[in-house]
Amino acid sequence: MTGLDSLNLSGKRAVIIGAGRGIGRAVAELLATRGADVVLLARSRAELQEVAAGIIAAGGGAEVITTDVVDDVSLIGAFEEIGDADILVNSAGTNRPRSFVDVTADDLDTLIGLNLRAVFRASQLFVQQALRRQAPGVIVNVSSQMGHVGAPDRTLYCATKHAVEGMTKALAVELAPQGIRVVSVAPTFVETAMTRPFLTDPAGSTALLSKLPIGRFGTVAEVAEVVAFLSSPAAGLVTGSSVLADGGWVAQ
Repeated sequence: MTGLDSLNLSGKRAVIIGAGRGIGRAVAELLATRGADVVLLARSRAELQEVAAGIIAAGGGAEVITTDVVDDVSLIGAFEEIGDADILVNSAGTNRPRSFVDVTADDLDTLIGLNLRAVFRASQLFVQQALRRQAPGVIVNVSSQMGHVGAPDRTLYCATKHAVEGMTKALAVELAPQGIRVVSVAPTFVETAMTRPFLTDPAGSTALLSKLPIGRFGTVAEVAEVVAFLSSPAAGLVTGSSVLADGGWVAQ
């Protein structure tokens, strides 16, 4: 398989966690245009149905499964409903920027629960099904540039994303003999519902843009393109790697 054919995902079934908005939605829509049948997971049925309707109207295939990924019973039930799948994209996540001394126990539980534990458990359930079928697969973890650096008021967020990067590497080594690739994409700041409040604040955005060599923030579409590549046969040699879609932030 060469050229554009190697980017084609026809016949593949892709599970996207956090598909109702932001990066997850952009990933779901792009994978569907590349030929994948997508399974959309999130808590909001209304958001998922809107995404699915657009995909189906464009001629793609989409299923909706509502789940709370931090609730183990709910997540297990979702994967039982999903059945066989070829690709898993872990794109759900959150952040609560605050100084280290002001981080609360609830902050700790929430960020570790969604940013790390849910990624671990979803990956585990996906791999268990793949191993039962003796089938290859791909896991793409949406991490962050903050999984490679540190930043004030983001100690907890950085901790969870560094953990995801470490988990990605360890899983890649463990699962390579079974034909399962595990990779991550580490975006810079992109405008989503989570980031919009401070990206649209001139004081905050000016400081952030000064650290971006390309001079602008990213878009969800740009991140989705990286995820689509990593999910495809074109990336068959790529595992255990983190692709920095960060506009040069970490290179400085």
